[in-house]
Amino acid sequence: MKFSLSWLKDHLETDATATQIAAKLTAIGLELEGMTNPAEGLAGFRVARVLTAEKHPDADKLQVLRVDAGPDANGGDPLTVVCGAPNARAGMTGVLGLPGAVVPATGMEMRKTAIRGVESSGMMCSSRELDLGDDHDGIVELPDDVPVGMAYADYALLDDPVFDVSITPNRPDCMGVHGIARDLAAAGLGRLKPIAPPVIAPTHPPATGIRIEAAEGCSAVLGRTIRGVCNGSSPGWMQARLISAGQRPISALVDITNYVMLTYGRPSHVYDLATLSGELVVRPARQGETVLALNDREYVLEDGMLVIADDHGVHDIAGIMGGARSGCTEATSDVFLEVALFDPVRVAQTGRALNLVSDARSRFERGLDPLFLPIALDILTGMIVQICGGEASEAIFVGQTPEEGRTISFDPGLVVSLGGLAIPVDEQEAILDRLEFVVTRSGARWTVGVPGWRPDIDGAPDLVEEIIRIAGLDRIPSVPLPRLEGVARPTATPLQRQERKVRRAAAARGNCEAVTWSFLPPALAQAFATQPLWVLANPISEDMKAMRPSLLPGLLAAAQRNLARGARSVRLFEIGRRYLRADDGTSAERLTLGLVLAGDRTLRNWQTGKAVMFDAFDAKAEALALLDAAGAPTANLQVMEEAGEQFHPGRSATLRLGPKNVLARFGAIHPRTAQQFDLAGPVMAVELFIDAIPAAKAGKGFARAAFAPPALQAVLRDFAFLVSEDTAAGDLVRAVRAADKQHIVEARVFDQFSGAGVPDGQKSLAVEVTLQPQGASFTDNDLTAISDSIVAAASKLGAVLRG
Repeated sequence: MKFSLSWLKDHLETDATATQIAAKLTAIGLELEGMTNPAEGLAGFRVARVLTAEKHPDADKLQVLRVDAGPDANGGDPLTVVCGAPNARAGMTGVLGLPGAVVPATGMEMRKTAIRGVESSGMMCSSRELDLGDDHDGIVELPDDVPVGMAYADYALLDDPVFDVSITPNRPDCMGVHGIARDLAAAGLGRLKPIAPPVIAPTHPPATGIRIEAAEGCSAVLGRTIRGVCNGSSPGWMQARLISAGQRPISALVDITNYVMLTYGRPSHVYDLATLSGELVVRPARQGETVLALNDREYVLEDGMLVIADDHGVHDIAGIMGGARSGCTEATSDVFLEVALFDPVRVAQTGRALNLVSDARSRFERGLDPLFLPIALDILTGMIVQICGGEASEAIFVGQTPEEGRTISFDPGLVVSLGGLAIPVDEQEAILDRLEFVVTRSGARWTVGVPGWRPDIDGAPDLVEEIIRIAGLDRIPSVPLPRLEGVARPTATPLQRQERKVRRAAAARGNCEAVTWSFLPPALAQAFATQPLWVLANPISEDMKAMRPSLLPGLLAAAQRNLARGARSVRLFEIGRRYLRADDGTSAERLTLGLVLAGDRTLRNWQTGKAVMFDAFDAKAEALALLDAAGAPTANLQVMEEAGEQFHPGRSATLRLGPKNVLARFGAIHPRTAQQFDLAGPVMAVELFIDAIPAAKAGKGFARAAFAPPALQAVLRDFAFLVSEDTAAGDLVRAVRAADKQHIVEARVFDQFSGAGVPDGQKSLAVEVTLQPQGASFTDNDLTAISDSIVAAASKLGAVLRG
């Protein structure tokens, strides 16, 4: 919500400065997002008169102007300005930007410069260059009686600070300047000026009627016709205020309705009476009906959407936007003025369905004052007659509005018990009175009448909030929360502690944590979907419509952005939720870790020469390390295939605890999937399903026994086995470890060989085994017995000790 200081002072009698007003707005809950003064951006722009205009000697479309910019510019002597505007001519008055001025629309600083050999000392400006409109066909033309040399900001009434206030959805009363003035007056920053609607003397009966056929969507409509209007430009002061609010002046009739909406928060609509056929009717739309709105877009309507139509079809989307067919033009002479009360929920639903946002919708869906209808009609009528001329008819009233306002029983003691601030009862009553609540005191309890413009006030706690925010939130004393003596008990759950361990381990291994969106473009989300996606009905954008079924799409997109910007090695991880469908059809959130490795694992150097890229074994190492940090029994895990169609089938696998419980999947991303994310070269990924890791048994946790170094030195033995080519090295290592669990503390593959000396269809795997003696050193017989058990265990996989 934007408004200027002069606009506010039309409704608030105050001596406060713009800075004081800005501070008070935030203090009472109307958060100030910014305050600007348009005049500051127009410093250096003056009213100037063109004395002569001659053709440029070296350019057909340029003119050389001699311009008088007043006695303070160039010592009073005329300036030479090169100009290409088609309307530049001798005798005209326009706006000159002097050297040193900054063009608001482009940010360019003007300097003296030679244009085709002629020195130019400034620029005659168009509305677009001044950032005051869209007109760029020619330079601004001003009336001849404007004093030459006058600052343009002073002439255009732009030396007026503009406030930009963020209005929360529960405050429809502050969607107009008058409502904001009421709040400031209640906070002690001045006196609110009362609304004084004009007295309308009707001269004829209305030329058309209006009826309601959807009472559940529209409770009341007022209207009247005005004959003999002249729809020219609105007054300069009105245009300046609309511009300060971010509105584009269109014509007097349209500007008046916009001005009243921004002043009082009350939308309305004015129809060209000549375009109407029969009565206007507020009714539900019929499936497939269309309307060309004022934004020049055609909308296809659905059953139940509220519209305003006549005998020929739909004119307006009720409460949201008017139609182009009945819009007012320069030829309009007779109009029908409509002010209605539409259901907020109905307006919001229609707006969301059509993806149509407007100033009117933002006010209707918050809720409007039903008792303000006739006042708004008279204010609009009076302004139209005053500015555009014409004669008004009698008013039409259809429907009904509440006869009495709402009341709330209120105990003043709630202010201290709920709000923590002791405020005298007389001050409480004064605050409510300044906010125009009606207080009737009867002993300890009050009866408070709620004004119609405050639909957000439902009960006594809301009144407490009103009193405290006006009295000053800074007056609430800081009170420490009660706390038991002693050391506080830990509050983190086992899952939270597990998540922290995994996050710490991932970062310690050199990976960078990323935080990506939980929403994805449907196409990228579908690449990792194993079931129908959750798709938002009202997304913040089409590119953030699907809930992520995996963390990998977001990480792959982040990796692509980093690589595209020159990163040579990317190691990104994220811990978050993926969103799946539970068996009962509801949403199921699963805690997951995603990790992406792309680019070079090690840069090129004098030892290896070429850079070494990440491979599937790097992904496996990360998965095992992170599972170990999470407390998973990594020694019991099985490496199995079927990582998913998103992974390369020959360079990926899963880590499982049993055949069905998948704890992680890892490996190279399939080239087809990588191409969807615009990634080239091998990309490795890990997806670790934290929720699938079995919980520790009660009382044991994931703590390991304290490390006690063995008293006796370990013994290393190497074994080389011939195995089938399709035998997994992990299966062989697992068999070797199981041969003697008491003495074998470690086993690892350190060599793989196939070729000369190895039969076809086989490979040689060399395993280093660490043997730890317990009570006494090993004898030769002990080592022979252990070796025999290792060979026997390996033979069950078809392994043969290599000679």
